[in-house]
Amino acid sequence: MPDDRPVPLDEYPVHQVPLSMKHVATGDRNAYDRCIFHLFDHSGRALLILGLGVYPNTGVIDAYATLRTGDTLHAVRASDALGDDRSNLSVGPLRITVEEPLRRLRLTCAADPDDADSLAYDIEWSADFPALWEPHHIQRRGGRLTLEGRRFVQAGGAAGVIRAGGDEIAVTAGEWTATRDRSWGVRPIPGEGAGRLDEDFPTEGFHWIWCPVRFDDRFLMVITQEDADGYRTLNDATLVRPGHPDRQLGWPQADITYRSGTRHPERAVVHLMDPETRKPLELGVETLMSLPLAVGAGYPPADDWQHGTWRGRDWVDRRTYDLSDPAAHPLAAYGVIDHAARFTLDGRVGHGIFEHGTFGRHDPSGFADFGSMAP
Repeated sequence: MPDDRPVPLDEYPVHQVPLSMKHVATGDRNAYDRCIFHLFDHSGRALLILGLGVYPNTGVIDAYATLRTGDTLHAVRASDALGDDRSNLSVGPLRITVEEPLRRLRLTCAADPDDADSLAYDIEWSADFPALWEPHHIQRRGGRLTLEGRRFVQAGGAAGVIRAGGDEIAVTAGEWTATRDRSWGVRPIPGEGAGRLDEDFPTEGFHWIWCPVRFDDRFLMVITQEDADGYRTLNDATLVRPGHPDRQLGWPQADITYRSGTRHPERAVVHLMDPETRKPLELGVETLMSLPLAVGAGYPPADDWQHGTWRGRDWVDRRTYDLSDPAAHPLAAYGVIDHAARFTLDGRVGHGIFEHGTFGRHDPSGFADFGSMAP
């Protein structure tokens, strides 16, 4: 007899389909429900990225935290069997506590009792702006739906402490920016072999910008996704000002200056349009510190661990990486990289994340293939 008893969330009137909250409405193994947080100081000294994901049709829950200071990346990853209480957002030493939905969350990572230098933190995340829906994200390969995600993004601040490598870093309100992203739906999980669609519809190129920016009195979200020929499949530029209607700032076009011989963005200008004045706006970007999501954080094409994969019960892995030699992490350049950045817009200075990935051919950037780099 299957174990299909009600779970704690079934007590609440939150059901969307006639199923227990233990189940999702799709049988797709790639169903997921996940979050990611970015926290960094405005001097570019430290960048902390952490997240947690649930994969109900593979029975996995996992979480991660990565901290970059200098050229050292500290990583903690944990995975376990998914339980029935979906309000318990904890795996191993990593925990997210929703203290006030959409307003206050507590982020904690317990230290390794056998290693005083291990990564640990206790931080309160607080929202400064309301959550903003991102565009409905859909991708297909041939006729098959490979990704469908619903997402919201939110910007705020943080206060607390981070400890790693014998150092204690104060997370001080006003001196740090903190953003977060929540998404759920269907997204590829490793474990499916390549099939006919992979052969018939190979990936020629992919170009991505995901850019939440916090200013003192406003929040800006910019997203673009383009194919190899520059055809845009995802587009958004929305300005949030409390007390005012949200404003869409047109069709963003980014001019990115890459470090010579790489695809590493050092600065950029994102061209926007003010719909009220019909005048152009320029979002200036200066990257401060970078953290590749394929190193430690479990995003493709990581070769040591990826989200949603079964590692057995109570799996916890802690390690450090040296980022001083890019050749030591060759896959990082073929994954999305998150850059803590300083932004300027219409005389204002803000901070946020310039998340960027560009692989393979991208005609507008002048990249001919996977081996092409900036001159």
